[in-house]
Amino acid sequence: MQSAHPAAEAGRLRLSGWIAVTTSTLLFTACAAPAFAQDASSGTPKTAPVEYRTVYLHNATGHMQTNEIVTVLRNELQRARINYVQSENAIAMQGTAEDLATAEKILSDLDRPVATWRLDYTITQTDGGKPPQHAVVVVTSGSQTRVKLGNRIPLVTGSTGADANPSTQVQYIDVGLNIDATIDDGSSESPRLQTKVEQSRLADEKSGMGAQDPIIYQAVLEDTSNLVEGKPMVLGTLDLPGTGQQKIEVTAQRVR
Repeated sequence: MQSAHPAAEAGRLRLSGWIAVTTSTLLFTACAAPAFAQDASSGTPKTAPVEYRTVYLHNATGHMQTNEIVTVLRNELQRARINYVQSENAIAMQGTAEDLATAEKILSDLDRPVATWRLDYTITQTDGGKPPQHAVVVVTSGSQTRVKLGNRIPLVTGSTGADANPSTQVQYIDVGLNIDATIDDGSSESPRLQTKVEQSRLADEKSGMGAQDPIIYQAVLEDTSNLVEGKPMVLGTLDLPGTGQQKIEVTAQRVR
């Protein structure tokens, strides 16, 4: 067979090379096209829609409690807008559905019913000379309650003005029984009761500083103990001059 002309053969080789290069380019483009479309479609994610919701607090009422709840919400949900409406005891929130769902979970954990206790204090003279003295105190966990039983004694502290129109300055002193009670049930397995019992009375003798200046006897007992519901607990004793030794007991009953 007669061989092809050298020039024609070279042309066919160049044409075949061009077709091969072109075909490879088309194949590369076809394979890369889906990846390019995927990158383009991913882009910047769309912003989640913002919702508004108002949640009313049912148990937290004090300034300290509500301030702590709002602080936790703002720290945990920094993208959301959170405001406390004091007149309605409510929290207004604006954020994504995910933020609001997290906020409601936090509120269900923090806005819990606060325990309320009824404390029955009994003060008994050990010599049996007088009937026992009772004082009932209702205390909400986390707060302090004070009860006072007794009299207010006027004490003249001075006088001003001329002899014809004198003006007397009087200060009143509480005399009797004072009880301060605080219950903390968040830091241990059983609630802890902090009690301060103060007994005071007027002495029969005078101080000698002035005709109307009295002497006041006073005794104070402070105690911290774990509460046992329904069981009387002896907190200690007071020894008030002129009254004798007194035993202090308390019985706790949870009312809520």
